[in-house]
Amino acid sequence: MNLNRLRQRAFSLVELMIVVAIIGVLSTLAIQGVRRYLANAKTAEAKNALGSMAKSAVQAYDQERALSTGVMSAGATAATSKQFCASAAATVPAGIASVKGVKYQPTTTEWGGDSNTGWRCLKFSVDNPIAYMYDYKATVATDFTAAAYGDLNGDGVTSAFSIAGAATSGVARYAPTIAETSADE
Repeated sequence: MNLNRLRQRAFSLVELMIVVAIIGVLSTLAIQGVRRYLANAKTAEAKNALGSMAKSAVQAYDQERALSTGVMSAGATAATSKQFCASAAATVPAGIASVKGVKYQPTTTEWGGDSNTGWRCLKFSVDNPIAYMYDYKATVATDFTAAAYGDLNGDGVTSAFSIAGAATSGVARYAPTIAETSADE
């Protein structure tokens, strides 16, 4: 009689196997969810940086620049123009290999340029380690493209993000979305 009571309270091997299978399926789904979450978190760096660059490019365009470089006498006039910051001289870092599966610590000198050119004109720099290579190209009077390239897991597949902007009839605007290629690489 005690043996029957013991059999009624214990789990059968089939029941234990079903529980193990359910736990396996749930853990697989959880791992995939965590991987997607981590990938989205890592791409946030590129998206935030590109948004900042686009806003800064439009702000730079909206600033009037005097075409005269000399000292003006009283009552003189000078023509002004609106223009985007000229292209950055180099990407930061200099090559995609520097961010292949690792983060790169840029130096302050890499974010070069002047008040009309590149990163300094955009007032853009990153002091913390970065997972992407950044680029900025512009046709001074008409348009610009800011881009970020990365290989987060070091597998040789490059993810690319870009945002473009243009000036039409004296008004500068940038795209409402960031273009993505192999974002989850």
